[in-house]
Amino acid sequence: MNAMRNLVAACLAFSALSAIPGQAQEARPALPLRSVLSPNTKVPAEDAPADAAKPADSAENTGDATAAAAPNEPVVAVKPCDQGLPTLRPTLAFKPGELLEFDMDAMGANAGKLTMRVQRPANGSLPVVVEAQTNTLFSKVRRVRGSATSYLHPKTLRPSRYTEEAVENEQRRKVNVAFGAQDKSVKVDYQIGDRPKGHFDYAFDKDGLDVAGAIYLIRQLPLKKDLPVCFDVYGIRRMWRMTATVVEREHVSLPLGEFDAWHLAGTAVRLDRPSQTRDVHVWITDDERRLPLAAVGAIDLGAVRLTLSGVKRPGEKPMEAQGKEDLKW
Repeated sequence: MNAMRNLVAACLAFSALSAIPGQAQEARPALPLRSVLSPNTKVPAEDAPADAAKPADSAENTGDATAAAAPNEPVVAVKPCDQGLPTLRPTLAFKPGELLEFDMDAMGANAGKLTMRVQRPANGSLPVVVEAQTNTLFSKVRRVRGSATSYLHPKTLRPSRYTEEAVENEQRRKVNVAFGAQDKSVKVDYQIGDRPKGHFDYAFDKDGLDVAGAIYLIRQLPLKKDLPVCFDVYGIRRMWRMTATVVEREHVSLPLGEFDAWHLAGTAVRLDRPSQTRDVHVWITDDERRLPLAAVGAIDLGAVRLTLSGVKRPGEKPMEAQGKEDLKW
């Protein structure tokens, strides 16, 4: 799986943006929420979703940015966001030098590591760098290493540019995305391996984000129960509409520690093919740090999870996972 698609699948964009060109299928049902943070948890048959064995509606509905729609696939308009994102909290929960480390799990096994780092401001932007790499075991399935950078406005946290570069099974992929704040445009230039360069022109509704920067903007939202969240997000050369709600405040126990966190649940819909949707769940700490504790989504291989395993922030003592055997909610 492409490293950035892991981020998308598990983070926000979330799972809707995780398809693998030419290989992906409709997302399989995610694990029950009570088990998403425990890779070894077995799901009893009676707890499995009723349609867990149901095949995809269309084998052609793969999520590939270049795939044509099925002949009988209806054209449906995606409902616009009722409103833009709420005003952000004035004091940033993060600052340059913050490093977040995540364990990536796929198919019920540890798949690799992902890091998110806030860089120093440069040229009027606040860069956020995401890097991911599969481990030796999972590389037998897919060997991936990659990075993405979101160039955010220091105050609004909206992106002006997003770049992505990854190598998947020795094939290099490059993407450069430019966001136009005035005309709400999204211009995508990409290249896969030695193929000719490609280009897409898109537009967003009220708010246009990218998969990496979206997490940092969400950390600045005035989170509270039943808060609606809706925005458009770029991922895998396509635009998606993410609609979510803050479900409730929950206590989460991780190897990293004990936390009270807000649980956001949402669905991402591909704007040009609304038949493609993915459910996403994200947990953000209810404190001044607004740490993203975990995210769950789905890719073509099944459920994917990111779990926070390390935190390094300027002026604070580093936090590292303690190696607990069982993770509890």
